[in-house]
Amino acid sequence: MGLDFAVVPEYLDRLLLGSVWTIGITLAAAALSFFGGILFAVIALYAPAVIRWPFKVFAWLFMGTPLLLQLFLIYFGLIQIGIDLPAVVAGIIGLGLHFAVYNSDIIQAGIRAVDQGQYEAGRTLGLSQIQTIRKIVVPQAVRAVVPPIGNNMIALLKDSALVSVIGVTELTLSSQLAISKTFRPFEFYLAAAACYYVINLALEAGLHRIERRIQVAR
Repeated sequence: MGLDFAVVPEYLDRLLLGSVWTIGITLAAAALSFFGGILFAVIALYAPAVIRWPFKVFAWLFMGTPLLLQLFLIYFGLIQIGIDLPAVVAGIIGLGLHFAVYNSDIIQAGIRAVDQGQYEAGRTLGLSQIQTIRKIVVPQAVRAVVPPIGNNMIALLKDSALVSVIGVTELTLSSQLAISKTFRPFEFYLAAAACYYVINLALEAGLHRIERRIQVAR
């Protein structure tokens, strides 16, 4: 009994590969959640009622149910209607849509904070409603809400561990596979925690750099 970290280096390549998958899934889902959040925010504020209300039901369902259940529904449920998604794709879609709904709320607040005169000026200059929203309103709104969206990205990184339950061999599942061979849960879970911490530090540094560049651009 006792701790034996000497077993970790033997499986380090497995943990590093799992970390690469975690980073890839996080970045892909983050991109989907960001652009999806913008689209959902525009729909919620500007779309006709026939489109806006179904979206509100969709958003309510994603906010009111656990992410784990949503991953199960996308991966195991859609196959029953003929949509067979690879586990990685299902994980990215599930994470992306889940956080897109929360990003949408944040971006809606940012859009409401933009001076109405900005919208009216765009329309006066001859821009269509879509052009005014895309070129004037949304860029200003997004710049104002980068910090809270960044917090969601960090939460997304942590929640990416949930895709292990649908068979994606990311960092958490890679650790579990190593544990199944060595029976050393503490050592490998601690090693995985260290990997998550390093990835999180890199993500935070990237987000802070983006925030600083936005502040300079203002």
